[in-house]
Amino acid sequence: MALFGFGKKKEEEKKTPPCCCGSSESKAEEGTGCCSLPDSVAESSSCCCGEPVDGICCIKVLGAGCKSCHEQYENAKAAVKARGLSVEVEYVTEMEKVMAYGVMSMPAIVVNEKVVSMGKVLKAADVENLLQKLGY
Repeated sequence: MALFGFGKKKEEEKKTPPCCCGSSESKAEEGTGCCSLPDSVAESSSCCCGEPVDGICCIKVLGAGCKSCHEQYENAKAAVKARGLSVEVEYVTEMEKVMAYGVMSMPAIVVNEKVVSMGKVLKAADVENLLQKLGY
């Protein structure tokens, strides 16, 4: 029994194992993997995010849907395009998913399920430099 929601999270965690790429999203939700891949595709690959492209599995911008978060999303897309990467940038605004990364200030950028920037809007050139610094 969960009083005021305490203990409920532990019960849910037991039901759904964490994703292989470190995401806390559940495959059981709407029959998709962590990166919105169907279960059949997710199970056939070594990681539910699919094959890493140029060493990048996935890029996400975490935000609340505000102007600066949307600007960060557009800058990240421009940086990925400028670097010639064929990875799609995902914009995550669901607060439960954002909080699962431990991000307390937005916007934030997540590369391969690791938070690499948070709390400030990076220009497209800055995102490019960040990806280069990370080796992508």
